[in-house]
Amino acid sequence: MAYLNRRHLLAGLGASVVLPRAMPAIAASSDAAERLAALMQAGKAPGLHALLLSQGGKLVFEHYGEGADQGWDRQLGQVKFGPDVLHDLRSVSKSVVGLAYGIALAEGKVPPPDAKLYAQFPEYADLAAQPGRDKITIHHVLSMTLGLDWDELTIVYGDPRNAETAMEAAPDRYRFILERPIVGEPGAKWSYCGGATALLGRLIAKGTGEALPAYCRRVLFDPLGFGPSDWSVGRDGEARAASGARLLPRDLVKVGQLMLANGSWNGKSIVPAEWVKRVTTPVVQTRFGRDYGYHWYMGDIAAAQPLHWFGGIGWGGQYLFVIPARDLAVVIHCGNYRLSGQEQTAVMFALMKEVVLPSFA
Repeated sequence: MAYLNRRHLLAGLGASVVLPRAMPAIAASSDAAERLAALMQAGKAPGLHALLLSQGGKLVFEHYGEGADQGWDRQLGQVKFGPDVLHDLRSVSKSVVGLAYGIALAEGKVPPPDAKLYAQFPEYADLAAQPGRDKITIHHVLSMTLGLDWDELTIVYGDPRNAETAMEAAPDRYRFILERPIVGEPGAKWSYCGGATALLGRLIAKGTGEALPAYCRRVLFDPLGFGPSDWSVGRDGEARAASGARLLPRDLVKVGQLMLANGSWNGKSIVPAEWVKRVTTPVVQTRFGRDYGYHWYMGDIAAAQPLHWFGGIGWGGQYLFVIPARDLAVVIHCGNYRLSGQEQTAVMFALMKEVVLPSFA
């Protein structure tokens, strides 16, 4: 009866909780439901669209809400979220592309990290001839340490001075990226750069002969049994590699499960284990204090004993966290696109520290 009361409370808050049938941790899931209800009553989880948890390779908790949402380039209005409703990943797309690059690399279809970047784009020979650009490698693209002038953090998206906005408006997005002025030594400093992901997407498409979404579908999504997906494209028809993917929340959880299994799914290697290790090995520290590998963030959650995590982070409150010590994958989707980054992070911290971690020890 107590659990039914908690479930009723959640429904009264305009949300629903789905507890999978084959759930080995019913007590933990019930505790999470209660904690989440209290958090929402306290107004500490605004804009929450979905919260999903997987432990031991099994989905153990799902919460779906209802609220206003928007896609990359369009308003979606009021949406009732559920297992069959796609959600924007925004920049979590970058981490998906990072995995796809590793698959293509194992197939010998894209250049290795030590390859020179501009050698892969002979159509821009004029840029390659400019001093200093010969130092930039694929490693710098993967780790966002290109040393190029790129700002999409301090200038709001939609402002033409924002680098990603300007890239989308450019007649040739790849020339726009590659011609950015050099402002630092490659490898010395992390600079958040959606253009880096766009370059990876282009290299995947050139090397495989498939558009990025089609390649991801064939080598990653279908092998994991994904449902429908979508990928926003620009006016030039190019997939927005850095932030355009839309997946079912349950399918994003599968990406976390895949990473916990070192790239294997049902006993078959999907992403090479050495690439999983490489993308989640720190290369550089970000301006936020987190570490960055190859398109994946990582760090430690402050607790009695710090918990190491790695994952993807997207604007508006999109998160994929993988916590190996607890065999836990966490997906958070929110619609907080108009909140500040600090406010979005506060919601995430509240969910992790007051709901997820206390419930799933």
